[in-house]
Amino acid sequence: MTLTAPVLALGSRAPDFALEGVDAKTWRLADVRGGKGTLVMFICNHCPYVKGAVARIVRDAKELQAMGVGVVAIMSNDTEAFPDDSFDNMKAFAGRNGFTFPYAIDRTQNVARAYDAVCTPDFFGFDADLTLKYRGRIDAGGKSDVPGARRELFEAMRQIAETGQGPATQFPSVGCSIKWRH
Repeated sequence: MTLTAPVLALGSRAPDFALEGVDAKTWRLADVRGGKGTLVMFICNHCPYVKGAVARIVRDAKELQAMGVGVVAIMSNDTEAFPDDSFDNMKAFAGRNGFTFPYAIDRTQNVARAYDAVCTPDFFGFDADLTLKYRGRIDAGGKSDVPGARRELFEAMRQIAETGQGPATQFPSVGCSIKWRH
């Protein structure tokens, strides 16, 4: 099911978390916080939107990390109903795609709820003070790499890193719904 994430009111604070990463470390917001901003992404292994964008996600994350932006990816799907998103498959997905950032599992789904995440991928861009300045998509490509598409997420996070302000125009994330436990 394809969902469009609502653009939440900007200015909210980043909810804290403590989640197990595929590297066997526990990751907290303070651990991933960057000096110039922080990008929190909700992704998964099986979603065609994530699969189609993963190379762009990894590229943008590397470039943002070099600018002092902290990056973390969180997987919140129900792994019993969707075994492709299992922790072992998360490890393989991160390795196969060359993740340079923590990839952590939200087993209780409480973190996704705290962020009001609704789809994968869903991007939350915070300034250096952990105030939400961007909530949107990676670019207009969705599942496809569209040549010449504006790098909306990257440009927004670069602007936040440089000025502390997000872009005036933001487009909601589009992707597969988070697979909630019933």
